[in-house]
Amino acid sequence: MSYASIMVAVDLGEHARERIRLAGHLADDFRARLIGVAAEMPAYEAAPVGPTLGSAYCLASVQEAVLNDLRMAHEAFKEAAGKRSRVEWRSNLDFPLAFLTRQSAAADLLIIGRGDDGSPLMSVDPGDALMGLGLPLLVVPPKVDHLDAKRVAVAWKDTREARRAVRDALPFLKRASQVVVISVDDGKGADDTRDVIGLLQAHDVYATAIHKDAYGAATADALIEAASEQAADLIVLGGYGHGRLREWAFGGVTRDLLAGCPVCCLMSH
Repeated sequence: MSYASIMVAVDLGEHARERIRLAGHLADDFRARLIGVAAEMPAYEAAPVGPTLGSAYCLASVQEAVLNDLRMAHEAFKEAAGKRSRVEWRSNLDFPLAFLTRQSAAADLLIIGRGDDGSPLMSVDPGDALMGLGLPLLVVPPKVDHLDAKRVAVAWKDTREARRAVRDALPFLKRASQVVVISVDDGKGADDTRDVIGLLQAHDVYATAIHKDAYGAATADALIEAASEQAADLIVLGGYGHGRLREWAFGGVTRDLLAGCPVCCLMSH
């Protein structure tokens, strides 16, 4: 079980090259092909309306500016991907999420930034991608360009999303030297980890369990603290188990991790 095809979302943000380098290292580790994807939609609404003298020129210049952005993104991808042989580039004038959705059938894993560090016209919100693509997402925080994933934390809540995340993360978990399953008591009790531990052992993944009390803190903060205590550089979790609208209104683990987790997160919905 492995990832045969890894896709990375590319934009013109200052941390895009770091994310591409990380994707390239993982492609090497899993012997996978690497696909870079970028899109941007021209802002035609800024152009003059009607048969004015400069309207055709303005429309062409707007489109050329977007094409130039895509060329710059391609150059950044080529530079950061290096001389790897199994590399592919896909780009178009399109809405970034819509284009990424159409390309996602070609990938086992999508690598994406947190959404707060990319160029606004080209970046994709990771929450939108998580809800719409049907792929596991590896969300990379700023200033991270490598992922060893030798010590992995699994955030366990006995939900459909968490069960899917564990299975989606098996290629990482089978390579890890230490896997810890963390169940956080948020005041309603910590979920039983015995079955998921048994499942991992059936896949030849040795894992131990930790129960963490939130003690009035946010569940995400307790999870990050527990993962940090285990020196984990990857957290695996199910995303938006309570629904995205509810998390947007009242807060939730997925929203909090997307906003500020200092380590990579592999999320499935």
